[in-house]
Amino acid sequence: MKVYSKEDQIATINLVPGTSVYGEKLIEDGDNEYRLWNPNRSKLAAGLINGLSKLDILENEKILYLGASTGTTVSHISDIVIDGRIYAVEFSPITCKKLVRLASRRPNIVPILGDATKPKQYIHQVEKVDLVYCDVAQPTQTSLFIRNMNLFSKEDGRGLLMLKARSIDVVQKPKKIFKMQEKILKEKGFKVIEKIKLEPYEKDHICFLVERNF
Repeated sequence: MKVYSKEDQIATINLVPGTSVYGEKLIEDGDNEYRLWNPNRSKLAAGLINGLSKLDILENEKILYLGASTGTTVSHISDIVIDGRIYAVEFSPITCKKLVRLASRRPNIVPILGDATKPKQYIHQVEKVDLVYCDVAQPTQTSLFIRNMNLFSKEDGRGLLMLKARSIDVVQKPKKIFKMQEKILKEKGFKVIEKIKLEPYEKDHICFLVERNF
């Protein structure tokens, strides 16, 4: 995965030189222009800085991204999968319009206005993918992630779940919620390859990297 690090900062090579997506700093270095990847704006950046090391995203991979929002993290993945494709699902029509504008400059992004809890709504728009990325903060986030994995993941596909404890239960301790959700993933046939907490960038969040185990 082509992510570049220096002095506790990470960056991707800009697919659209001269263009910033969310106000991030652009840095020229030799023949390349880099976009600094802000861990306060992207959970994947937070995970990578905190030690997520077993995720490898190749240039030609297909990715289903659930909870794409305006495309902050999507844009950095777009820099990486230069010969691949990102199916970016977003529930909000207003937010999806911004995602569409981003996709107009980045042809490897396919914006989809859809509900991640109802994956059959977009089943005819998405092919089998190498990675399902889920960042949907709601009580059913683990189950919707599993449904999308079962529908769209290749046999050797991986999944990345950005889990927000407080969206599941505001009373129970996050540590207990993380254990419960990990147990659910394993019971449903997934192997947890890596788990990384996202603090101090995101409070009460954990990142689960999984693969199909059936």
